[in-house]
Amino acid sequence: MTMRAKPGATRAVPQAEFTLRVNNTEYPLRVDARVTLLDALRDRLGLTGTKKGCDQGTCGACTVHVDGKRVLSCLTLAAQCDGRDVTTIEGVGTAEQLHPVQEAFLRHDGFQCGYCTPGQIMSALGLLSEDRAGTPEDIREYMSGNICRCGAYENIVAAIREAAGDHDETL
Repeated sequence: MTMRAKPGATRAVPQAEFTLRVNNTEYPLRVDARVTLLDALRDRLGLTGTKKGCDQGTCGACTVHVDGKRVLSCLTLAAQCDGRDVTTIEGVGTAEQLHPVQEAFLRHDGFQCGYCTPGQIMSALGLLSEDRAGTPEDIREYMSGNICRCGAYENIVAAIREAAGDHDETL
């Protein structure tokens, strides 16, 4: 038997109530249970450093850390992050004191248009914390989920190598 809604009837949208802990600040939220972490960060909390690129998990522009691990915030429900530590690009360094990875990206011109840069930096931080910054090929492999439309890949690899302590500029 097929059930049809009566004309004019509205369907209840499931709501989720939880607290997001982002960059060491707690934000109580009540949102549609289907809201992604990316949309909650940008639209509800005003943290627009995390970018919406493909909205399908293929470009990496939305990369953030949840409990210290890289995640694609466009594929993560905000409610899944209740009680977990979320770090966005806004939680990395300050205007007065950049993080060493941010400084390396500047020194090596690891960005051009800059759209992918927050996701690239968050992914680079994850790569470094996972101790995966071996050879340039290793870096390319572990950064392969982050697309740069401008093609600054060689500069991104050089920046990550510097941040990892490898100052040999030959790639």
